[in-house]
Amino acid sequence: MRLLTCGAMGGARLAELGYSRSNIQKSGDASEGLWSRRTYPLMVAVHGIAILGTLFFGRSRPNWGWLVLLAAVQPVRIWVLLTLGERWNTRAAVPTALEVETGGPYGFVRHPNYVVVAVELAALPLSFGLKRLALGVSLVNAGLLAIRIRDEEAALERLPGYREHFASKARFVPFMF
Repeated sequence: MRLLTCGAMGGARLAELGYSRSNIQKSGDASEGLWSRRTYPLMVAVHGIAILGTLFFGRSRPNWGWLVLLAAVQPVRIWVLLTLGERWNTRAAVPTALEVETGGPYGFVRHPNYVVVAVELAALPLSFGLKRLALGVSLVNAGLLAIRIRDEEAALERLPGYREHFASKARFVPFMF
């Protein structure tokens, strides 16, 4: 089960990297903030550490509760990808002619994909008994997101309609803060 789960997660991340690269190439003039660019390799490394750490050091028998949570957030990721389509990328690169998305999960929060990532980075290691790994990658991810989101939102706020739609929306959890 661990091999299957980690293989699926690793395969999904690799596919997303390819999809992201293709979307950025199609978009032409996307701006990526300095700190987004600097934190990106670290974010990729955090995902790799979570997946490979779980693969090599996790228990054979899964904790089904955490595994169910891991599976439960995947439809949200698909919803995000389908909603954004060719506008989605992993680099927080914002095309200058981007139309602000206010539908799908973006009708509820500003950064639904980051919520999915946070759940995945905790739930994957916890599914196989790796509490310290889950805590470590979650803390590093939170720190990186704190830096990255400032850059991303600065670029998004230059787009018409972004501030008006998202001023009252929470970043991660609907109806909070």
